[in-house]
Amino acid sequence: MLRITDARTGDSVTATPARRGLTRVEAHVACPDATGLRVLLIADVLVRALEIGGTPVWTVLTGTEGRAELRARARALGIRPFEDHRAGEPALGEAQVLRVVAAPEGTGGGEDDETPDGVRVEVAPVHDEIPADDDSGPVHEGSVESDPSALRLALLARPRNEPIQLGPAALSDAEKVLSHWRGSVATWATHPSGPIPDPVRQQLRAAWEDDLDVPAVLDVLRRVATSQTVPDGARFETYAYADRLLGLELTRDIGRGAPS
Repeated sequence: MLRITDARTGDSVTATPARRGLTRVEAHVACPDATGLRVLLIADVLVRALEIGGTPVWTVLTGTEGRAELRARARALGIRPFEDHRAGEPALGEAQVLRVVAAPEGTGGGEDDETPDGVRVEVAPVHDEIPADDDSGPVHEGSVESDPSALRLALLARPRNEPIQLGPAALSDAEKVLSHWRGSVATWATHPSGPIPDPVRQQLRAAWEDDLDVPAVLDVLRRVATSQTVPDGARFETYAYADRLLGLELTRDIGRGAPS
């Protein structure tokens, strides 16, 4: 059962309501910068985790300036669309409300103490590492045009409550990891399929159900890739299953031949 830390109290609470009712995930994004994009991405992964567990979800985007720009960047990262919030919009009888917001020390996107009822999920800011004499703009605005999934991975690779220093080195590392994993998945797909070992499935679920710990999910995948006991067909199924949460298109290169 997915549990998440409520930033208002510091307590770990159940993200899935006791009665299987609708859960509203509300992403509050102040502006379409890297921090805003990280907030929306964490909301997207939260929705995926809830849906994998069988919880119906209603997604809402609030508080955004430059909404068209944000949506364009979100599409590139594989973030699924969130509905626009409308003032006075009636509730749909949801049993739980999860509000994903930027931490107050971020770019000013965090909400104040007047946050409405509901679980508050805070996301730490993203800082671009750009040399002072570099006028090319923020690194997230063009350095990964060939594969935006590298930016998605870079934003997911650290716990959401830790700030991220996002620079060319981090994006390059993410691209290398993605290329390696996609090539491995494409190779494993040529072997007979096998079920995900129960301990591996339990480790994956335990990771993301423990405060949406995506870095721990990535650690499980690294261990599976080098395990001496998990057959290649089971590795493939493991990575495909985990990608339902991660959204990194890990199966993209199947049938494309050896990576360049």
